[in-house]
Amino acid sequence: RNVTFGGGCFWCTEAIFLQLEGVDRVVSGYAGGSVANPTYRQVVSGKTGHAEVVRVRYDASKCSLGDILDLFFASHDPTTLNRQGADVGTQYRSVVFYEDEEQEEAAKAAVGRAEEEYGREPWFGFVPGTARGVVTEVAPMGDFWEAENYHQDYYNNNKNAPYCYLNIVPKLQSFKVRSKIDDMGRAPDA
Repeated sequence: RNVTFGGGCFWCTEAIFLQLEGVDRVVSGYAGGSVANPTYRQVVSGKTGHAEVVRVRYDASKCSLGDILDLFFASHDPTTLNRQGADVGTQYRSVVFYEDEEQEEAAKAAVGRAEEEYGREPWFGFVPGTARGVVTEVAPMGDFWEAENYHQDYYNNNKNAPYCYLNIVPKLQSFKVRSKIDDMGRAPDA
């Protein structure tokens, strides 16, 4: 089975899902836009309407779609509109693209769980009146365009790059992500 979603830069999301047992392929790409076969430069301009996404191929006998979606929500901030950290623009939006009715229902249920877990949390856990709702879009899957080769398996191929140290490593080490991966099963080579 495949599931496609975006939660900021695809390099970060890809690195997280490659850690998960039952996931045998993660492909970085673009979806949700109006330009056929867009380039990275076109997408990051914010003018094509695409989101940076990953398409995760998984074995449903080893990990459920609901668990994968819960990890997706734990791996980014689903309460920020068109932004993840320093990455700003609609290309970094939080989105789940569904391929069928089952995925649509699972995505909507996962949004509900995320709303309960993250959408009502005050800023830093204690500042009253700062809770924000989940803004993740749930949309039908249109065309998926695979990103250029240098984007694929970016973290594993560029572990010493400053971007990886500053952005990907902290996500991989976050308690929420580590505990969800440990609960679901870590890939043997992760």
